Amino acid sequence: MKAAIRSSAFARIFLVAGFGVAASITTASAQGTPATTLRYTTGAPAKTPWVTQLERFVVDVAEESKGALKIDPFIAAQLGNEQDTIQQIARGRIDMGGFSTGAVALVLPELSVLSIPFLFGSTAEQDCIIDKHMTAPISAGLDKKGIKFLGWTEVGTADVIGKRPFVSPNDVNGLKAAAASNKVSAALWSALGANPNPIGITEISSAFQTGLVDVQAQVVTFYLPSGLNKIAPVLTRVELADAPGIIVMNKAAWDKLTADQKSALERATARRSADLLRKEIRSFEQTLRDLHVKGGGQVVEITREQREEWRKKIKPVWPTMIKEIGPEGEALFKAIEAGRAGCGA
Repeated sequence: MKAAIRSSAFARIFLVAGFGVAASITTASAQGTPATTLRYTTGAPAKTPWVTQLERFVVDVAEESKGALKIDPFIAAQLGNEQDTIQQIARGRIDMGGFSTGAVALVLPELSVLSIPFLFGSTAEQDCIIDKHMTAPISAGLDKKGIKFLGWTEVGTADVIGKRPFVSPNDVNGLKAAAASNKVSAALWSALGANPNPIGITEISSAFQTGLVDVQAQVVTFYLPSGLNKIAPVLTRVELADAPGIIVMNKAAWDKLTADQKSALERATARRSADLLRKEIRSFEQTLRDLHVKGGGQVVEITREQREEWRKKIKPVWPTMIKEIGPEGEALFKAIEAGRAGCGA
């Protein structure tokens, strides 16, 4: 995020979104024994809702463990970017952290299935399937990689941005699209008739300015704070993909905890449900969209039927995307399909 976005401005946004954190925590156990300290990593910058949620988690863990556990937070990628730190958690060099599914997919590739565009009919369907049908297989898969699954959280929803609205999938036909450096992203834009061009996140603004790209999929939590919204001022709410997040811990570090410490950590995690964490992030996203409009930008809402047009265009490409992920991805996709019957409504 650019330095032009001041901490005080972010603080005002979070107050509007309704975030708050307790003022103090206990860091020494009631018995007088030293607290077990766990290093927690996140790429989230200061004064963002993810850090606010982490600060609250620090309090919850201290209270539930009566000071026997202490979370030592490292924010803003102080210990490295999440692509590196998830590997360090697997190796036991960092105790725990909060990650996007994209980062965790580096150690558990089948997680990439959750990032397939338009895979879910709605965020409600996605939340239901993830909570009821994904927790067990993902927990088991991570366990084999030496990682303990603690809970789900939220990263944000990717929409389509540019200098004009993109209501129909046909609107991007023939355009130059900024693609992520993976085959799923390239397949998405190719299926829509656009020309995918891998562009690094730091080069997106200049690519729009020079006409190198016309359209991109982007989350509003980067779109507005980065200033990209001034260059590509129209955000079309297609809800291309909603990215869940995951809180994880090194399995060996977990195994070293006492039974009481494990129980306390589980209780602290359970204090704030995945549903609550999602609602907080999505509320923050709406706050940012409102600020974008107040600043002269445009947010275009599409109907459920219009979104389904996008989905129908991409659905035939799902098998290709899943094949790229591998056999475990195919198994996870089948679990998602099995969960639709109970969650689709």
